[in-house]
Amino acid sequence: MDDDLRARVEDAAEKAALTNAVKHDSEAQVGAIMGPLMGEHPDFREYGDEIPGVISPVIERVNGMDADERRERLAEIAPDVLDDLESEDEEDDQPLPDLPNVSEYDEVRMRLAPNPNGPWHLGSARMPAVIGTYKEMYDGWMLCRFDDTDPETKRPDLNAYDEIRDAIDYLGFEPDEVITASDRVETYYEYASELIEKGGAYTCSCPQAEFSDMKNSGEACPHREKDVEQVHAEFEAMIDGDYESGEMVLRVKTDIEHKNPALRDWVAFRMIDTPHPREEASDYRCWPMLDFQSGLDDHLTEITHIIRGIDLQDSAKRQQFLYDYFDWEYPEVLHWGHVQIDAYDVPMSTSTIIEKIEAGELTGWDDPRAPTIASLRRRGIRGEAIVEAMTGLGTSTSNVDLAMSAIYANNRELIDDDADRAFLVRDAEEAGGIVECQVVGGPETGEPYVHPDHEDRGRRAIPVDDAVVVEGDDLPPHGERVWLKGYGCVRHTRDALEYTGDDLDVVTDGDVDVIHWAPADGPSVRLRTMDGDVSGIAEPGVTDYEADDVVQFERVGFARIDAVGESEDEDVLAYYAHP
Repeated sequence: MDDDLRARVEDAAEKAALTNAVKHDSEAQVGAIMGPLMGEHPDFREYGDEIPGVISPVIERVNGMDADERRERLAEIAPDVLDDLESEDEEDDQPLPDLPNVSEYDEVRMRLAPNPNGPWHLGSARMPAVIGTYKEMYDGWMLCRFDDTDPETKRPDLNAYDEIRDAIDYLGFEPDEVITASDRVETYYEYASELIEKGGAYTCSCPQAEFSDMKNSGEACPHREKDVEQVHAEFEAMIDGDYESGEMVLRVKTDIEHKNPALRDWVAFRMIDTPHPREEASDYRCWPMLDFQSGLDDHLTEITHIIRGIDLQDSAKRQQFLYDYFDWEYPEVLHWGHVQIDAYDVPMSTSTIIEKIEAGELTGWDDPRAPTIASLRRRGIRGEAIVEAMTGLGTSTSNVDLAMSAIYANNRELIDDDADRAFLVRDAEEAGGIVECQVVGGPETGEPYVHPDHEDRGRRAIPVDDAVVVEGDDLPPHGERVWLKGYGCVRHTRDALEYTGDDLDVVTDGDVDVIHWAPADGPSVRLRTMDGDVSGIAEPGVTDYEADDVVQFERVGFARIDAVGESEDEDVLAYYAHP
C-alpha cells in the first residue's frame, strides 16, 4: 500500500468512524465500519489484510474525542453526513420499528416468557426492554409467564422467580399479569385430551432412536393409528405416573412426510421422574414440552405479537399444527438474532455462570466480572441506560453486537449531574502504585469543588496533614512540577512536594499536569471492578456517603458506594461503574 492510498484509507476511515460514533453516540468499532468502508471503496478490497492495521489508530483517535469534538470534526470534513444524521435524529422519535398489523387488534398484547433456571444475564434484558417499550408505544398489555415445565434439564431455581420480577422492575417496567406454567398443568392436560379427541395426538412408546430413524425416513410410527380410546387411556396413565421417564410420550400428529423432519409428529408431553422444586408442582410426572405449553398459553392469554430468537423459527411452525386443530389464529411473530457482548471473559450462559459461582470463580450473580443484570445494578448502572441501549439494537434477524460503551454513555448522562466528585488514589500496578510524599509550605487543606459544573454545591475540604499520597505514574521527576487538583502547584524535590504558589496559568499553558491525591491517612477503599479488586486511599469525605450513592472518583471513573464502615479490611467498599 503506497502513501497516497494509505492517506485515502485514513481519510475514509475517519469519516466512517465519526459517522458511526455520532450516529450511535458511542465509541466507533472496527467491525462496524469495515463493511461500509469496503463497500464504498472497492479498490480497498485487495488490501483487506492491511486495512485494519491502518484504520485502528484512526478509530482510536476518534474514540478519544468527546461527543462535541466528534460532531465538530464531522461537520468539518463531511457536513452533509452530519446534516443527514441530525435529520434522522429529529425524525426518529420512536425507539423501535412499528409492529406488524397492529391496526387489526383492539389491544397489542405481548409476553415475556423467562425460564426461571437462574437470574438473568445481560442478554436477557433485551426482551423486557423491547416488549416493555412496545407496551408503552401502543398503550398495550404485557404478560410475564414463567415457562418452568422442565424440572430436570432446565431445573427452576426457586429464588429466580422473584429475582427476575425484580429485574423487570429495575429496568422500569411492570407486567400487567404474572403467571407460572407449573401452576397450569391441569389446563394443559385438558387441552391435550381435547386434542386427542380431535384425532390430533397419539401416545408413543417407541425408543427415541427408533422413532428418529422412522421420522427421518418419513415412515409413520406404528402407534399413530391407535384408536382414540386407547390413546385417552394411555395418556391418563401418563398423568397418573404409571410410566417411567422415556417410556411413553404424547405426540402431535403433523405431516409425517413434511420436508422439515423437525416438524414431523413432535412430542407434546413426556414423563420426568425428577420432582419439580416448587412444592405446588412436585407431584406431577407428566410434563408438557415447551412448544405445547407456550403455544397453548399464547392463545389462552390472547397474545397478539410474539418476539423470539431466530433459532426458534421451528417453534412457530410446530405450534401452527396445534392451532390448526383448534381452529385458532396464530399471533404475529418477529424473529431476531442473538445479542453478542465481547466485554466479558464469562459467556452469557446461565449454566456457565452457575458453574463459575459454584466453583468459586465468581462471588455471585452480582460479581462485576459476571455479564448479568445484577452485576450492572450493583455497579450503579441504571436500568434505563440498559433499556435505551437494548432498544437501540432494534429487532433485526441478524446477530447484533452490544457495545458496553453505549450503556455507559447512557448511564453517564443519567448520573453525571448528581454524582459528587471525590479523589481515590489506587494501589494498582497499572497506576504505578501508591507513593507517599511530605507536603512542604502550602495550605493546610485542598478545596476542590463538590461538582465542577455546579459550583453552587460548594467545595469539599481535604486536609493535607503534612503528607499526601499520589499514584506513582503521576509523580513527576525530581525538580518537575505538578498541580494537586483543588490544592495548588507543587514541585517534586527528593521525597517531598514543595508548594510553589504558581497560579493556574501553568496548567492552562500546558506546562504542568493536574493530578488527584489524598491525605496519607485517608480512609481505605476497596474498588470492585471487571478486572478484579483494587485497593486505594481516598479523601475523608467518602465515609460520609451511604450505600447506593454514586460518586465520580476523578480521573478514575464513576462508582457506586456499596458499604461504609462494615469491614475490618477497608473503610469503604465501592463498585466501579464505568469511566
